[in-house]
Amino acid sequence: MAELRYKIEEGALTPSYQSTGSAGMDVRAHLDESTVIKPGRIALIPTGLYLEIPSGYEVQVRSRSGLALKHGIMVLNSPGTIDSDYRGEVKVILINLSDEDFVINNNDRIAQLVLTRYEKAELVRCEELSDTERGSGGFGSTGV
Repeated sequence: MAELRYKIEEGALTPSYQSTGSAGMDVRAHLDESTVIKPGRIALIPTGLYLEIPSGYEVQVRSRSGLALKHGIMVLNSPGTIDSDYRGEVKVILINLSDEDFVINNNDRIAQLVLTRYEKAELVRCEELSDTERGSGGFGSTGV
């Protein structure tokens, strides 16, 4: 298990896994007052959380499925990436895709965080790429 160091502002809540099989830990809003996200609008929601992510890892910020299904609230750049050298406050970009205002209150669970290992690529320029059965087919080329 990788160690994920953090600090948190006074009154903010530590992210937590909601079940033993959860890949993502829920992160909560840290607000002085409730925020309304109008239909079709975007909001940047603070969490009061600061991370020290190990080198070779990122933290992905993902939508919570219940908020997406029941309220049309999603992480706009899902999955968002928090890089290992970032030390600022974790803030979540939410969008309201519903037809109704959505109210976010202090300590509401707004997104989930997933610690993910990655590998950097070494780019090697070449004149030709190897052939495959698929070739350059994309955007639905394999059917519906």
